Amino acid sequence: MALADLRKCSPSSGFTALTAAAFTALLMLGAASAAQAESDATPLANVSNLKDPRIGSLIQTLGQTRTPSAAAISPDGSTVAWSVRTHDGTQIHLSDVANPGPAKEKIVTTGSGATNCSSSDPKWSPDGESLAFVSDCTAKTDQPGQDQVFLWSTTTGESKQLTHLTGNIDSLALSPDGKSIAFLFVENATRSAGALAAMKPWSGVIGEDGVEIQRVGAVDIGNGAFTQLTPATLHVYEFAWAPNSEQIAFVAAPPPGENNWWVAQLYTEDIVHDGQGHLVNDASIRETIEMLPHSILDTTKISGPLHGLQIAVPRYSPNGKQIAFIGGIMSDQGSTGGDLYLIPSTGGEPKNITPGRAASIAYFGWAGPELIAIAEHAGGNSHLTALDLATGKDIPQASVTFPETIGAGGMVMSVSLSHEHTIAIIRSSFERAPEVWAGPLHDLKQITHLNDGLKPAWGKTENIEWTNGGFKVQGWLLYPANYDPAKKYPLLVSVHGGPSAAVTPRWPGVGYGGVPFSALGYFVFMPNPRGSYGQGEKFTQANIKDFGYGDLHDILTGMDVLEKRLPIDKNREGLTGWSYGGFMTMFGVTQTTRFRAAVAGAGISDWKSYYGENSIDQWMVPFFGKTVYDDADVYAKSSAIEYIKKVKTPTLVVVGDRDGECPAPQSFEFWHALRAEGVKTQLVIYPNEGHAFHDPAHRRDVLVRALNWFETEMPAK
Repeated sequence: MALADLRKCSPSSGFTALTAAAFTALLMLGAASAAQAESDATPLANVSNLKDPRIGSLIQTLGQTRTPSAAAISPDGSTVAWSVRTHDGTQIHLSDVANPGPAKEKIVTTGSGATNCSSSDPKWSPDGESLAFVSDCTAKTDQPGQDQVFLWSTTTGESKQLTHLTGNIDSLALSPDGKSIAFLFVENATRSAGALAAMKPWSGVIGEDGVEIQRVGAVDIGNGAFTQLTPATLHVYEFAWAPNSEQIAFVAAPPPGENNWWVAQLYTEDIVHDGQGHLVNDASIRETIEMLPHSILDTTKISGPLHGLQIAVPRYSPNGKQIAFIGGIMSDQGSTGGDLYLIPSTGGEPKNITPGRAASIAYFGWAGPELIAIAEHAGGNSHLTALDLATGKDIPQASVTFPETIGAGGMVMSVSLSHEHTIAIIRSSFERAPEVWAGPLHDLKQITHLNDGLKPAWGKTENIEWTNGGFKVQGWLLYPANYDPAKKYPLLVSVHGGPSAAVTPRWPGVGYGGVPFSALGYFVFMPNPRGSYGQGEKFTQANIKDFGYGDLHDILTGMDVLEKRLPIDKNREGLTGWSYGGFMTMFGVTQTTRFRAAVAGAGISDWKSYYGENSIDQWMVPFFGKTVYDDADVYAKSSAIEYIKKVKTPTLVVVGDRDGECPAPQSFEFWHALRAEGVKTQLVIYPNEGHAFHDPAHRRDVLVRALNWFETEMPAK
């Protein structure tokens, strides 16, 4: 389970990495040390009582960041459509790539005159003559706050509303012939799809009543007819059009969708059109002519390295005869990493075309009949390259490494690619706040200047590498602000979620994370231990059936390396993390007493009880080998609760009350045990929050509490 960048959040969401572990129990426990069950709201931290007065101003500074949420380059490479949130909502801007500037930008509107609303997810038509997007800036006759699909014309400068739906709309994709727009759709949705959002309050027959199913829907641009393309028996996670617009490929599993992504299959389905080329929106007609999904890959039924593992990002080849996809062990939907595979679009044996690659591919796109553009985690960096299928080798002149986080919105590390092979991406690092960049790969131009006035309040960055247990390990180190080598400084270790994820440099937001501690005078160490992305599948799979052992030893060995090189006060070392990092924090303080303080966010204290509590137990078998009912010992071995009497470290525990990935009872168990053992602890439960916090006040509060906890227990003197 990882939690990092929610697809609905900006690329600088404040959480670290991505998660896929969901948990059930609903505990309305109020706030803080005594967990007041009577309260239905968490009292926010009192800024006037903070240990360090700098915390308030630091939070204010972090809140000034304006983060673009999407970037899409036009097919001819001349224009970038990008979106950013303003005080009135999210707006879509159009910028000229050759000569960008705020004075020349256009803002795409729906023409409804609505205010305090948002437009987002811009996608160009194949001919570049129109721009599709979603917006809740609709007429008064539509449901307030409900997104609809719009199409903006470059010729008229006007937008046309295409849908009048009720539900969640996501991931727009225009058909290659430009006649239809498909998207993921949850009819009458009560929450965002996926395990990161707050789970629905438990009620009725669990797993049967109120199950929300995400399907591929499509709207015909010509006549506005809406069609559900995929059946209600499958929850779809992602999809892609075939180049002839006559089929789609998609990754799907039977509902409930939150739990079954780890056993999802790859499907294809023919699309039915009438004699005029319009979509047929009668499901009975499609069934009569047998236009039904066809599974072409079930990893549980194949042999080889992909057996029982996960698949993501299906993409048809330009001639439609093959489908490429990413396959590997993945702990969270959306946190993609692995090798690149090819399979015939009619089904067959998948072929790994990047075996042994010392990186984790996160996103790709066909750039030609024998050319695939790749975005991948390489060490702790983001790497763009192109793979020549004829030779099986990367093309050196198409290779660029960014010591930063990149993406174009939507999928992790996505890149918007024009027909001219120019790109648009959002770039963010420890040194630079997020901005849109576009142009040729080796000559990118900064398009936006949203954050020109922001400068890092934290210290310089260093890429750290060390070895342990036969593995080369990498991590990032932030120095304390205003670093003086003659002084001693505390060290904070911040562990990412996942475990299948990676820390790449990014500008922090107001939310949980380690970077702000550097501004207060801490060394901040963000390791990518075994189990992380960035060094190939062997490294990512190295923590299977070994949670908390090899990966924890990688981290402790990295700390040893830092202590020998730098003026670190060994009596002021802290540990923190969210999701898998929360587990590592809980488990870590049971294995060593070197940490003076800890903060565990959305952690897991007992894998045995967790198995029956979470909403996503399918993710666990690939990592533990068997279910808890078949091998309880392998789960107990990695459970902090089994070693609770060894804990001496003061620990703050925080979690959302409706977290399905790492349920609140796991945090409650750990807090209760520490309190019973006389170890200083607090538990803070945030109401109506899932694995990723959405309430800005809660996102701010959880960071304030963490900063204050460490400043109290191990202050930066």
